[in-house]
Amino acid sequence: MGLNETASADRLHIGFFGKRNAGKSSLVNAVTGQETSVVSEVKGTTTDPVRKAMELLPLGPVVIIDTPGLDDEGDLGELRVKRALQVLNTVDIAVVVVSAAVGIDREEAELCELLKKKNIPYIIAYSKSDLLEKIPTAADNEIYVSAIDNTNIDALKDKIGALHKTSEEKRVIVSDLIKEGDVVVLVVPIDKAAPKGRLILPQQQTIRDILDAGAHAFVCRDSELEGVLSKLTEKPRMVITDSQVFGKVSKIVPRDIELTSFSILFARYKGNLRDAVRGAAMLDRLCDGDKILVSEGCSHHRQCGDIGTQKLPKWIREYTGKELSFEFTSGRDFPEDLSPYAMVIHCGGCMLTEREMQYRARSSADSGKPMTNYGIVIAHTHGILRRSLEPFGDILKELD
Repeated sequence: MGLNETASADRLHIGFFGKRNAGKSSLVNAVTGQETSVVSEVKGTTTDPVRKAMELLPLGPVVIIDTPGLDDEGDLGELRVKRALQVLNTVDIAVVVVSAAVGIDREEAELCELLKKKNIPYIIAYSKSDLLEKIPTAADNEIYVSAIDNTNIDALKDKIGALHKTSEEKRVIVSDLIKEGDVVVLVVPIDKAAPKGRLILPQQQTIRDILDAGAHAFVCRDSELEGVLSKLTEKPRMVITDSQVFGKVSKIVPRDIELTSFSILFARYKGNLRDAVRGAAMLDRLCDGDKILVSEGCSHHRQCGDIGTQKLPKWIREYTGKELSFEFTSGRDFPEDLSPYAMVIHCGGCMLTEREMQYRARSSADSGKPMTNYGIVIAHTHGILRRSLEPFGDILKELD
């Protein structure tokens, strides 16, 4: 991802749902102006969610998601329906596609009730309206469209745009903690797990947010941090480090310089920092035999020294002195049943939408399982949690 590109997780996610052959894929293609989805008269052509990131006027950067039919049949069909419904945990807006010639059936009615329950704004798009002799009067959240002659396609985009309520308070990563002209040092380890030739997404986004604030970003490896700090003529406002070198960096950075991590910043960015801090207290209540779920939003190739599967379990076992077991998930996989686990430890979620991160946090809370964050766990096990939360005064009170 370039510094000027919008990350997928920060794009408006729009899901198209409906029964097989309701015209979902044709409507997606009409809305995007591209052959995003395969279209066929054969029922069930779309077998997995199809995602397309693009710029869509008047909405801006979006991810369009075409889903399998809600009325798919058989064992394989049930799995497809399940995958379609899982998309609800990601989308910001849903378009329920209904064949105008058939009308709303049980599947669409149940979906609309589920959307209301999940508080997801939605539009009912009656497709294939070109087959009707007369177009009925549509309700406020309804529209009659045709992918054949592009009837009301632009009007559908406008309706989606009207549902997209942009918050008056723009979410930021770090720019509200610094001011113009401040110096911020970012510590980026370059090890076997680091991607070749580029920075990972949280590092890119944090740099961009610092630049947007008019501050100065200095990037170095942990092995060079001490030398960089000695050469700066101005004391840094803040040091932001990769969580896996938290312990080492905390010993180098003077106590009068604020210190936090990318992971902690992203827990705040996704809206779950306070609960994550509370969840870390579970580390002190773990017992022999407890099982911990470690979940990562991306699906990178695991390497020797991987932070989620190797370093975290090692640090937690050393800190607790308990015999613990760990299970791992990555990407969009997240267990529906959290009852086997004592707690959930999640990455910063840079590859997941805010809605999906909040869904996971809500699932954990509903199951009575504390959920915390990589960076918070590492800071806690290294005895520097209070220091790492000093930039966030309101959150710091959770430790009192």
